[in-house]
Amino acid sequence: MSNKITAAITAVAGWVPEDRLTNFDLEKMVDTNDEWIRTRTGISERRILKGEGLATSDMIAPAVLELCKKRGIDPKEIDCMIVGTVTPDMVFPSTANVVCDKIGATNAWGFDLSAACSGFLFSLTTGASYIESGRYKKVVVVGADKMSAIIDYTDRNTCVIFGDGAACVLLEPNEEGYGVQDSILKSDGAGRNFLNMKAGGSLRPASMETVANREHFAYQEGQTVFKFAVKGMADVSAELLERNNLTGDDIAWLVPHQANLRIIDATANRIGLSKEKVMINIQKFGNTTAGTIPLCLWEWESKLKKGDNIVLAAFGGGFTWGATWLKWAYDPK
Repeated sequence: MSNKITAAITAVAGWVPEDRLTNFDLEKMVDTNDEWIRTRTGISERRILKGEGLATSDMIAPAVLELCKKRGIDPKEIDCMIVGTVTPDMVFPSTANVVCDKIGATNAWGFDLSAACSGFLFSLTTGASYIESGRYKKVVVVGADKMSAIIDYTDRNTCVIFGDGAACVLLEPNEEGYGVQDSILKSDGAGRNFLNMKAGGSLRPASMETVANREHFAYQEGQTVFKFAVKGMADVSAELLERNNLTGDDIAWLVPHQANLRIIDATANRIGLSKEKVMINIQKFGNTTAGTIPLCLWEWESKLKKGDNIVLAAFGGGFTWGATWLKWAYDPK
């Protein structure tokens, strides 16, 4: 009897731009202030990808190369790459294809997955399925967004929240029971009017009018989204633990999507986790959309121990939300 194959994370890497946009910089751009931003979101600064001709793929490529180096593999060994993003380099071809070309992953096929801030979670579950089926041995799952490309820096409601960044994990087969254990993923298109980008798709193709109306930027109805996010992220995390007979005591780490400190706190409280068990880096990077969860794993990698129970949770535009339980597969190097 062969052991069940699970999809284990065997390496993690990330990359953020050098340029920082602080709350004090934003004070000069829009009617806001450092104290207001920090008390409501928990953010002090965010990273911005600056420079002509630079796109989301330019953040992903160095992250994936670092991932390969850490694992000691050649990019040619990658079977598949899934990129969770809402800021692809272009509408098509997919950013995954572009990255594979840039890093020489000539044997990989890949695609982009669009689920806003839940992009990494949705991509991770998808990638895990390819490993569990036995079809592929090395799947790279990426969460990355260049949010500065779609943020209106005259809109004080959104411009204080978002930043740019990329991070990725390598999934490989495991027969010792480590890796992705369970996921609950949800979506509800009725939320589409509260968090979206109005133009640029087939509904409202780019025109003089859409550009003049500033419809090519992220739009968010903050209060509505906040209420849904608090409930959605907390509920689904609690449901995941209950379904697997786990309590907060069994969990080593909560890795929440970094949208807002208050949403993170609500989720931790709901599943009975103390602040010490929650990964938080929103103060440094802001909300990098699909990038937040893997950026946390990258930053905390040295603290993660083999066998740790970890819960990942997210909520994003769409609406999309979900939670994943995984057992960490390796000790710190």
